[in-house]
Amino acid sequence: MPPLCLHLLILALSISLVLCEQHVLTSEEPRSGLLRRFSIPFTVQDVLKVVQDHDLDVWHSTDSEDTPHHTHVSIPPPPQLGSSSVWDLSSLTNTSFHESYHPLHEVESFLNQLVFANPNTTRLSNIGHSADGKEMTALTISSGEYKGGDKKKKGKEKKGRAPRANEKLGFVIIGAQHAREWVATSTALYLAHALVADASESYSLSSLLAHFDFHIIPVPNPDGYEYTWRTDRLWYKNRQSIGPYTNCVGLDMNRNWGYKWKAVPVERDLNLTNHKDSRPREPVNPCSHWYPGTRPFEAPEVNNIANWVGIQPNVVAFIDLRSYGQMLSSPYSYTCKRLPKDAEDQMEAALGASNALKSVHGTQFQTGSLCSLLYSAPGNIVDWMYAREAIKYSYVAHLRDTGTYGFLLPEKWIRPTGEETSHLIDYLSRFIAKNDGKSM
Repeated sequence: MPPLCLHLLILALSISLVLCEQHVLTSEEPRSGLLRRFSIPFTVQDVLKVVQDHDLDVWHSTDSEDTPHHTHVSIPPPPQLGSSSVWDLSSLTNTSFHESYHPLHEVESFLNQLVFANPNTTRLSNIGHSADGKEMTALTISSGEYKGGDKKKKGKEKKGRAPRANEKLGFVIIGAQHAREWVATSTALYLAHALVADASESYSLSSLLAHFDFHIIPVPNPDGYEYTWRTDRLWYKNRQSIGPYTNCVGLDMNRNWGYKWKAVPVERDLNLTNHKDSRPREPVNPCSHWYPGTRPFEAPEVNNIANWVGIQPNVVAFIDLRSYGQMLSSPYSYTCKRLPKDAEDQMEAALGASNALKSVHGTQFQTGSLCSLLYSAPGNIVDWMYAREAIKYSYVAHLRDTGTYGFLLPEKWIRPTGEETSHLIDYLSRFIAKNDGKSM
């Protein structure tokens, strides 16, 4: 990119001058921020290099041959306070809970109330502590008909083995690793409710419990999530201290997983430098939104999740809920040059699941590898779950929207997002069960 264009781009990003097509996007909610979307004549790699150098907050970038190049850059909104409501959870359809976003204490209240109302099918587990010492909570939903024997023996069995005929299958769902992606946590909570809802209700998923146990972590980043409610709505990372040599806080949990983890600058991840360059690597900027830490599993939250998932029996499906972009992505994230051995089956399932989601409200999802739909990034959760936990059907679901509101998706879209995602989960579950020889 010519130097003059670089300066113009920086100026446009900083003071909102029009470099090319620019849209100022704000949320309809009072807890809104400001999002600037640039349709640019440069490559996404060029733009990401600029924003990385100037520590700007990139929400989303696309570099697909089928879509125009877009980059979304945000200005944080003021801090927000939570609501204080009481909800009737006896009905998925009629409850008011899924009409708004909820701070951490309300999420915890919802989970406790759900378990109290459904003691025979639900249980909560404390899976460890966050960097700030908060309890991390996981919800298991099961019909209680597991016949797989002593779960303690699982560690001695080969990961990825085919479940026996009398064993139930496991499905893991993770909410927002990135704190500001509120709709991912809201959708995880909606799916949990759908799994215990009466089968007569629309969008109920309770019939899946005949063959699946579901394991859900709605808030995998409790410190960061709470921080988005109290201080900075657009906070991205966790909140751990990262050493005595910087005042910056937190690391990107989704770059801290142990498969193909690298402590290199983002521009190197994106192949923006010459591969033949033999100069010493630059230090990673600990203030960056994409700071991966100094070692894999440095984030206690990531370590807790990995350990907990590793002891669940017969897990054959994994979904990392995120926002935004409307994509259902399979491994790999760390490279675009390699496909998983299960890529054909993964893509067949993804295409069917995306069509099932579209049938609800007409929302269109792209499908493909995570690297091909976004960019190369090592240390991603989906690569770990597939390559190390041997979970064949591992995906990242980037939920609504495609950039109109981005991370500030209005509350009126929470329920529709949950409804269409329930169809995605339903399709994937039935596809997997059918391939496993189970009749649903």
